[in-house]
Amino acid sequence: MSNSAQQIVDAVGGAGNIASLSHCATRLRFQLNDASVVDAKTVDSIDGVMGSVPQAGERYQVIIGGAVQSVYNQINDLPEMASRGGGGGQSADDVKAAARAQGPRGKFAWLDNFFEFLSDSFRPILGALLGASLFITFMALMGTLGVIGNWADPRTDLPPSWQFINFMWQSVFIFLPLMVAYNAAKKVGADPWVGFAVMALVMLPGFSAMVDSPAAYQANIAGSDVTLVDIFGIPLTIFNYGSQVFPPLLMAGVLGPLYKLLKHLIPENVQLIFVPFLSMLIMLPLTAFLLGPIGVFAGAGVANILQTVNEFSPFIFAIIIPLAYPFMVPLGLHWPINAIMLLNIQTLGFDYIQGPMGVWNFACFGATAGVLFLAMRDKEMQMRQTATGALAAGLLGGISEPSLYGIHLRFKRIYPLLLVGCLVGGLIMGIGGGQVHTNAFVFTSLLTIPAFDRLGLYTLSIGAAFVVAMLLVIFFDYRTPEQRAEAKAAAAGQVEGGDPAKPQDDTAAAATSVAAGGAGAAPADPKAAVSDAEQAKASQWLAALGGPENVSQVDAVAETRLRVEVKDSAKVDEAALKSAGLPGVVQVSPGLWHLVVGSDASQYATAMAAKLGAQPVGG
Repeated sequence: MSNSAQQIVDAVGGAGNIASLSHCATRLRFQLNDASVVDAKTVDSIDGVMGSVPQAGERYQVIIGGAVQSVYNQINDLPEMASRGGGGGQSADDVKAAARAQGPRGKFAWLDNFFEFLSDSFRPILGALLGASLFITFMALMGTLGVIGNWADPRTDLPPSWQFINFMWQSVFIFLPLMVAYNAAKKVGADPWVGFAVMALVMLPGFSAMVDSPAAYQANIAGSDVTLVDIFGIPLTIFNYGSQVFPPLLMAGVLGPLYKLLKHLIPENVQLIFVPFLSMLIMLPLTAFLLGPIGVFAGAGVANILQTVNEFSPFIFAIIIPLAYPFMVPLGLHWPINAIMLLNIQTLGFDYIQGPMGVWNFACFGATAGVLFLAMRDKEMQMRQTATGALAAGLLGGISEPSLYGIHLRFKRIYPLLLVGCLVGGLIMGIGGGQVHTNAFVFTSLLTIPAFDRLGLYTLSIGAAFVVAMLLVIFFDYRTPEQRAEAKAAAAGQVEGGDPAKPQDDTAAAATSVAAGGAGAAPADPKAAVSDAEQAKASQWLAALGGPENVSQVDAVAETRLRVEVKDSAKVDEAALKSAGLPGVVQVSPGLWHLVVGSDASQYATAMAAKLGAQPVGG
């Protein structure tokens, strides 16, 4: 894959355009100096690349799939990456911190950061979770065949050999709070081992054993009966924190600011000793007495809401979950729901969300199968490779990211068809009474089907979702007529280098460019395309940029952003730009500016193009 690594670097603008690089479970995450120079078509055509996703703030993601770690290493091993003096091998945390420092990430940056925090707290342990889910599936299969008893009930007396196999998945899920605490603490800039140690306190066998202490007593808190023990006169709530994820997330959310504050207050030469010590001195009792119980109750509250909906109408619940997930996953909202699933298993002994969730997953995989069929029929080599990898990751691993980011979010026609598959599968599950349960957290794939009860109903529901989504994509196609014609022409070798073919996906931004000396032409009648207000703003912005004579080029690189090249950045008046109504102004590099215009970037680019055309640059 070394050739592919070099091709990816070249297609995103070369090593000099890469500010930093990290990766998640399936994607390379580039922070670029200038994302407008990325050749998206070339990226998508590279062998091993399953697709690409442009993002705000000069960020660009390349979907690789399961081989992402290898490609990441190969890119960092390239001579030009190794010699560029940093950036390529930064951690994901460093990458995102640098990205935030460059400028605004949008109107709801705090929400973006929150979901990023959730994602990065779980992402590094996805492999362990996936491996554990396959052990669970094996135990479920043995239980279904009658080889063993109820493996999920701790009261079941399993033979030692089967107990050992059961421990193989419990080692992940029981100690999941420690893993989450480590990742979450690292994410917020604290010592991850301090976060681990703080969470380890409430997971000590002796801590949970205090429930049997002669000094323990019962109380009702928030409608729940809990066990308390007085510690120096202060009541301590005793919980079993195994598999809990809300407490470590809450703990890390407090530890991060505290750690930074202590590093600010304590002299550098003694920080190594006193920052961890004081952090633990504060966080250990704070987590045990306050944050841990709050996390438990918060998770229980959300779980109770979902359980109430499920008990009120399993039919409605079986439909809502599959229809909601296609919108929740891209936003990162599925992470809190995953935490609720784990909580359900701990408190109820089973989970009722994963069954309906499986309907969404298989509708997603079915749409990918439809795309694969069309790609094979039309001899689209690149899409066939993308869809094949995404489908394998889905059906065997239960991972939807390659399908979602590599295909579905790139083509607007897929989502409505996918949602019909979700609806049909949810209706079947709902008509069947809903209430499809599993005794453990699993990734919903072909391999984990035996982990669910009501096996017939679950299989019928996910099968219907898969088939309906696949047939709809095959019948209606996932491409517009123009995209289909281009794909066929490309497959036949008819697209020539000079042909101004349309972008392959609906989300690609069309750029309007005006360069010095007439390199870019303005529309024949720009006033017909833009309003008087937009023309007035364009005049104000040009003046604040140092005048038309200081502007070399203007591009609309996204729906909300203009890319402006100037001759002398010293002449740019940022205050005047902002007072002229610009939501954001960012200098990306010397002579290169990005103007966040709010909406209709192409309209503003057209207006500025006309004015630059009327007064050519450079004499």
